[in-house]
Amino acid sequence: MSRTEQLSRRTGTEEKSRGRWLALSVLVLAVLLVAVDATVLGLATPSLSEDLKPSGTQLLWIGDIYSFVIAGLLVSMGSLGDRIGRKKLLLVGATAFGAVSVLNAYATSPEMMIVARALLGVAGATLMPSTLALIRNIFHDPKERSLAIGIWGATASAGAAVGPVVGGALLQHFWWGSVFLINLPVMIALVLVGIKLLPESKNPVAGPWDLVSVGLSLVGVISVVYAVKEVATHGLTWEVVATAGLGAGALYAFVRRQFTLPSPLLDMRLFKHRGFSGAVLADLLTVFGLSGLVFFLSQFLQLVQGRGPLEASLAELPAAVGAVVTGLIAGRYARKYSVRSVVAGGLAAIGLALAVLTVIHKESGYPVLGAALLVVGLGAGFSFTVTADVILSSVPKEQAGSASAVSETAYELGAALGIALLGSVVTGVYQGFTAPAGAAGPVADAAHESLGGAVEAARSLDPATATQMVDAAQDAFVDGLRLASGVGAAVLLATAAAAWFLLKGQRLQDGIEH
Repeated sequence: MSRTEQLSRRTGTEEKSRGRWLALSVLVLAVLLVAVDATVLGLATPSLSEDLKPSGTQLLWIGDIYSFVIAGLLVSMGSLGDRIGRKKLLLVGATAFGAVSVLNAYATSPEMMIVARALLGVAGATLMPSTLALIRNIFHDPKERSLAIGIWGATASAGAAVGPVVGGALLQHFWWGSVFLINLPVMIALVLVGIKLLPESKNPVAGPWDLVSVGLSLVGVISVVYAVKEVATHGLTWEVVATAGLGAGALYAFVRRQFTLPSPLLDMRLFKHRGFSGAVLADLLTVFGLSGLVFFLSQFLQLVQGRGPLEASLAELPAAVGAVVTGLIAGRYARKYSVRSVVAGGLAAIGLALAVLTVIHKESGYPVLGAALLVVGLGAGFSFTVTADVILSSVPKEQAGSASAVSETAYELGAALGIALLGSVVTGVYQGFTAPAGAAGPVADAAHESLGGAVEAARSLDPATATQMVDAAQDAFVDGLRLASGVGAAVLLATAAAAWFLLKGQRLQDGIEH
């Protein structure tokens, strides 16, 4: 080969490599946006409530409908991307996400806000499976793909942490709708650059998109997630039992139907792969164990320790920093040692960090809490990055969208179950506190609803009684948080042991795919 030909080939290879990483930069923009949007609404809820005046039920739907719709549509959208093209679905979804963000920002009634959040969930469901599936198809070198997945996961972690910080800064200077309008410039950049840089990929023999399966998946997942959340909020009722039964029946029919279709929406044979099933189960149980902590920790920092929203969000940053650091090196360590040692070790680290939180109290100094959060992040970065890599590498490239969607659905179900069940633990312990004699009737009832309710109700009491009631409520909340942390620690340590056995012999690929 002549020197000119060698130089030409090297230049072409460098350009192709640079194109892959530029394409990845577009994909992480989408991930960043979805992660930020999932966490930013919480801070805007007080001012949004003051402006739109939703009822308690409407406020719950405003907060929940986004995650309900995403959870229900992930598998369907991942399969749709496999059929029509992941690039096409991503760009259409990104355009819709930007447009619907404007609708969210300028909603004029609670009903309009609920519809806008639901539509945002539909658009959001197109983004996450598409980004991970495109990574599977862009990066053929497994080592490069591991790094790309690490960057993808690190961006999601950073986005979830940055969301409250950005939201807090915006809400100090602008109205609540500004937290949605930040989506626009990012989505415009994503679409314009993505059209040029992203390669198209799809399953050439995917077959038709089965709408009956789409409906069964949507009804099944939304019903189950809704029932779980309702149990946590209102306890076990006939309505909840009926909804859970409907969801379970729809999911059973969905699975049965997949086995009869020549081109299923989700190939159930994927679950016969032990690495795939083990990684999905590890993700679900890990998010389950973590979500209760994440959900209630913000309340601990603000309502127990008296930090402002911005300070509380900054206090939680060590978890994101840890996840970013280990996410970038997880693939290398999984190859050097083994998949199961990195995943099980990461999960065990999270479990031990949660165990430390079983001894916190109202006056606990930040160094203990910050160190525990850092260890949680380090462990999560190792485990989530490697399990995502295992899930993607366990399936043919043509099914990358469906596999990615299963992974994302495990996250959503784990979060719903964690908040519901661990939330029930916290709520059950919290509601057992005894209100002082001077706080009876409606005031005591409001105080037992939530810690925020107790702080609000105390304002109508004399200072001495108010202080007594808030102290009792805070002590009960911390007791509940400690117990939930203990349950979470037990779940994570058990998951670490399960991952050690389920991922035995699992390896990340080394050779370049052809």
